[in-house]
Amino acid sequence: MSNILIITILSVIGITCGILIFLVNRFLPKEPESLKKIEEISGCLPGANCGACGFPGCFAYAQALAKDKNIFFTNTCATVLQEPVILKGLEKTLGIEVDSSKINKKAVVHCYGNSTVIGDYAGIKSCNVAAKMMGGNKSCPYGCLGYGDCVAICPNNAISIDEEMNVAVIDTEKCIGCGLCIKKCPRGIIKLVPAKANIVYQCNYESLKNIPGRERCDMGCLHCKKCFKACENGAIIWDEEKSVPNFDFSKCTLCGKCIEACPHNRLIELSNIAAKKKPSDIREDKKESKESVKVS
Repeated sequence: MSNILIITILSVIGITCGILIFLVNRFLPKEPESLKKIEEISGCLPGANCGACGFPGCFAYAQALAKDKNIFFTNTCATVLQEPVILKGLEKTLGIEVDSSKINKKAVVHCYGNSTVIGDYAGIKSCNVAAKMMGGNKSCPYGCLGYGDCVAICPNNAISIDEEMNVAVIDTEKCIGCGLCIKKCPRGIIKLVPAKANIVYQCNYESLKNIPGRERCDMGCLHCKKCFKACENGAIIWDEEKSVPNFDFSKCTLCGKCIEACPHNRLIELSNIAAKKKPSDIREDKKESKESVKVS
């Protein structure tokens, strides 16, 4: 008798649960279409939650893309651009076409290094910490501090510290243009440039904002405008506010005239940075090339 009672009770419970599940599915609101879209977009993202896109994580980025798919072109996920399969999936989900060659970026350091060290620094080996201590221990107030905060944050091991010049060097072959190093640099000397950029300006000193007791390194930009005057294609725009050159890479033909005109070798080809070639080496190469042409 007791077994029959137990079976009856379990049957009633089962039937009751079944009725409740039916009622829930029948009357409670279904999952919003917008949430489905967000989950679909989120599934196309790498899930690294690095924040390089400008959002707290991939899900927040997916929420933004669900509202406006064009955000991808202004807040691009660099990791997606490097993965053709993932990119195709996201293109299909968002209903967009992406020309990665036009929006792909590379990070460059606007400093050649070799700035004189002033005073002893015995604190934590961090650029952010050192920058808060009297603005850092380099004579140039705009130069790389060389403690490697950018090295630690780089997900692709694309950044190293040149021990001789005490400056961060970015291997453009490994760099995916995520921009995490830019946010980490307290001096703001790391910038993103188009992946097809030709020329890199390796100085960040602003002569119009001299700081008492600090000075540019011996080979810093002279702000002489020789590179600007040498360019015949209008590819160099002189920033009068900061007294530094900016570049329109769509007009640059890589003729090399601006590189030759710079008295302190502060302009270098992007490809030569990846090869870790110094401007002096490049000039020697050009000199040898010219001499060989004359000989022949």
